[in-house]
Amino acid sequence: MKKIIKAAMAGMLAFTVFGCASQEQPAQEETAAEETNTEETQPEEEVQKEMKLSIGSKVVPVTWEENEAVEELKKIVEEKGQVIVQMTMYGGFEQVGPLGFSLPANDVDTDTDYGDIVLYTSNMIVIFYGTNSWAYTRLGHIENTQEEMENLLAKGNVTITLKYE
Repeated sequence: MKKIIKAAMAGMLAFTVFGCASQEQPAQEETAAEETNTEETQPEEEVQKEMKLSIGSKVVPVTWEENEAVEELKKIVEEKGQVIVQMTMYGGFEQVGPLGFSLPANDVDTDTDYGDIVLYTSNMIVIFYGTNSWAYTRLGHIENTQEEMENLLAKGNVTITLKYE
């Protein structure tokens, strides 16, 4: 009888040891499979570059329009690496500069305000620190206060740089 009890206990012990081990193994396999699946399904983080505008050495926050002129401008800036424009004060409310190339224009009568960026005669970029009304193609808007725009633009000619970062 003792042999039967010992055999039964040994069998139970073996079942417990091997049963637990066999239950742990699939759990480990599932964890490894989950890690593999997680690695496979996670998309690589893409660094999205965007067109940035600097006035002098200060990068300013710009909301770009969604139109043909801006799309073409982005292509040119990306292709060239950067576009530098020498701006000139004009009229006490804007800075104007030649792009060195033409963009598709869709000029409409426009009331501009400080921070507005427009295209003039297809090849000139204009940035306002005051207001004006004329026929322009809107390119974007700098998200600065009027005081910040005046500090950047109303104290003399500036250089702007467009580039992808």
